[in-house]
Amino acid sequence: MASARLSVVPGNLSSMPSHFPNAFHDLVEQQRGVVARWQAGAIGLDPSAFKTPLETGRWRPLHRGVYAMFTGDPCREVWLWAAVLRAGPSAVLSHHSAAELDGLAVQPSTPIHVTIPVQQRTAKIAGVRVHRSGRIQVARHPSRTPPRTRIEETVLDLIQIAGSFDVAFNTVCRACGSRLTTPERLLSSMAGRVRMPWRREMQDVVTDFGEGLHSRLEVRYVRDVERPHALPRATRQAALVRQQRRIYLDNLLEQFGICVELDGQAAHPSAQRWRDIHRDNASAADGIITLRYSWADIVERPCEVAAQIVAVLRRRGWTGRPKPCGPACPVGRS
Repeated sequence: MASARLSVVPGNLSSMPSHFPNAFHDLVEQQRGVVARWQAGAIGLDPSAFKTPLETGRWRPLHRGVYAMFTGDPCREVWLWAAVLRAGPSAVLSHHSAAELDGLAVQPSTPIHVTIPVQQRTAKIAGVRVHRSGRIQVARHPSRTPPRTRIEETVLDLIQIAGSFDVAFNTVCRACGSRLTTPERLLSSMAGRVRMPWRREMQDVVTDFGEGLHSRLEVRYVRDVERPHALPRATRQAALVRQQRRIYLDNLLEQFGICVELDGQAAHPSAQRWRDIHRDNASAADGIITLRYSWADIVERPCEVAAQIVAVLRRRGWTGRPKPCGPACPVGRS
């Protein structure tokens, strides 16, 4: 995936002194018009050269030692650059701010999140939350700018600060369901963490995605309906060929001729609804019964869904033993 660009540099960069080295111009362009005083030496520039543009108002401070070399209001990406540069050469954007850049978060984060090495000390930075990590070199993405954590590390950081299992669960589902990362990479990153909340449960969720689940609803079906009630394990995204076209069924119990389809939206557009009906009818012609459930069914009534599937399985010859998931669960009682 290409590095995200939130916007172009606002204002005008032409106010940079022409006698500054080309390396400085290149750096400022890459950093959306922002530079830190600590970067001057690396490009052969005396930090005292910053004095005149600042005193004349052609440049403006964003944080202590971090300056914008343009006129106009800073855009969001400028503030992200300013935060990570203020935190120092080893800092990276992390948590919600890295998620924002890589398409994992919907809304910009407040405050901006950065991570620095565990041994580094820094003063408070306005509008910035500073985290510390002993594995920042492993977590840092090798090429994306602004500097940030790898997407796998971002996901695990968000799990680390999640207020509930459901929040952590949704983060994993969003990352895997949107194909921002792979289950294999997430599991590898998990293995590198000494402490992580809900480790076992998160590993199960990630493994489910690796075995063919594509959405939060599919994971919830396995986690809340199939697995806790000891139902037969379905084939995920089962491929069938009909009229020279390949179609996919969400959960196929081929031995019993049953398909469990999951509808993630409360209502489908008419064209999509017709495709679903056409597919269900074609399945019926092949001797496959389709049971179709909504998000509300799976999330709010998982035991009732499981009981219904068990009843259909029984009529199709299943002799297994389902089990209730709790004292009030109706599964296996009759």
